[in-house]
Amino acid sequence: MAENDSVLAAARDWAGAPMALATVVSTWGSAPRPRGSHLLVHADGRFEGSVSGGCVEGDILQTAAEVIAGAPAVVKRYGVADADAWEVGLPCGGEIAVLVQPVSPTGFPPALFDDIARARAAGQAFEVATDLASGRSAAGSEGAFVNRYAPPRRLLIVGAVQIAQALTGLARELGIRTVVIDPRGRFLTRERFPGAELDDRWPDEAVAALAPDPATAVVTLSHDPKIDDAALIAALAAPAGYVAALGSRKSHAARLERLSAVGVAQDDLARVEGPAGLALGAIGPAEIALSIAASMVKRFRDPR
Repeated sequence: MAENDSVLAAARDWAGAPMALATVVSTWGSAPRPRGSHLLVHADGRFEGSVSGGCVEGDILQTAAEVIAGAPAVVKRYGVADADAWEVGLPCGGEIAVLVQPVSPTGFPPALFDDIARARAAGQAFEVATDLASGRSAAGSEGAFVNRYAPPRRLLIVGAVQIAQALTGLARELGIRTVVIDPRGRFLTRERFPGAELDDRWPDEAVAALAPDPATAVVTLSHDPKIDDAALIAALAAPAGYVAALGSRKSHAARLERLSAVGVAQDDLARVEGPAGLALGAIGPAEIALSIAASMVKRFRDPR
């Protein structure tokens, strides 16, 4: 899951140090963090990630220190039924079970972090199965608990316009790698898009080279059919998870006619969200960018 990106990065940076890994292995009710969420703890007390948004982290950190010191892996359960729920529990409701295991050959083998990183860099998912009784993890899909690490989410924005500036900022906060594509040099500048990757190739070439996968969104914003149409054709030739185009309903209908005329299949045309974004009644670049970001996240969460 994307929320574990910072944990995977910390595992790389802390490689070789004694560590413990905490993982949400089951949830009930209004749990604050989803199943599969991690918290990685270094022997010196540093940690990265979250299993409850702060409700039980203190107790997990103490348990992790004990595991790092040699205690066996353990599954901790937290809820609101006990009297000390407000001290160590989930006062907001719900219950969670968290596995705390050593990062070691008998727990979560350090090499698995490298395997996950290689798979995700290749745009592939990776599964880790864990025996909750022993706390041992291995690559595969057979086990009491299986965690799936999806490829990193990406956003390819076509058209370096004002909405793109706002959308780039939102994507950065969401932990989504962003590439802004525009062959017009005056639009595509580092000053206008700090922190984003810039690609000045023609959109069809850039999108094809970046090979959109189900964890990739492609959004066209230029309003120039020569730029947007080429990008959409390339995106629809790939299994991109979200494809959207800015414009009115009238301009979108004309766009679909143009794409159909050059041979894009009807099933592929149906994949294009137009006008782009959730119907929020958005006004102005920032609100429009918010509507697009919301629709993109919704599609990533539920690709149906």
